[in-house]
Amino acid sequence: MQEIAAGVERFRREAFPPREELFQRLATTHTPDALFIGCSDARVVPELITQREPGELFVIRTAGNLVPPHGQGADGIAASIEYAVNALGVRDVIVCGHSACGAMTALASGTDMSHLPVTASWLRHADASRARLDATGPEDGDRLSTLIHHNVTTQLTNLRTHPSVARALARRELTLHGWVYDIGSGRITTVDTETGATARLA
Repeated sequence: MQEIAAGVERFRREAFPPREELFQRLATTHTPDALFIGCSDARVVPELITQREPGELFVIRTAGNLVPPHGQGADGIAASIEYAVNALGVRDVIVCGHSACGAMTALASGTDMSHLPVTASWLRHADASRARLDATGPEDGDRLSTLIHHNVTTQLTNLRTHPSVARALARRELTLHGWVYDIGSGRITTVDTETGATARLA
């Protein structure tokens, strides 16, 4: 905790002054360009990866970058999606998976998660991803990578069930993007939101 507190002090002393005008503007203005839905993994930092300034990304981070389908009950993820699309008017939504994802590793390997019952229940939102993997393979070392990519497609499908997203897509006011971030190289692979085909981010 001392290191975190020291970091706050360095922020106030070194990082804040050059951006003081920006932060004064942000104190009364909130107009992010995009919603970034990524993993809670501490190695995946959306603003760092995209080199965006404070205020430019609206961020949701969940274990496994999972997006539950829209339901009748209120929850923080659904509320954040609705707010980003309806209130903030973001034009782009990025669902970003990443290499070495702990959640996907557990699913790909069939890890016993009886000691993490809440986590195991949460990961049910990736059941379709795992089913697709089991149906199509591969059985070799690419199993984890394939699941990570399948999961981005699954979560984009879930995202489309949210009424705010469905309306904005129908009006062509919103574009969805699927990404997979490779931690070791810093590269981004895009995942086609309809077909699941991959390509290097241009």
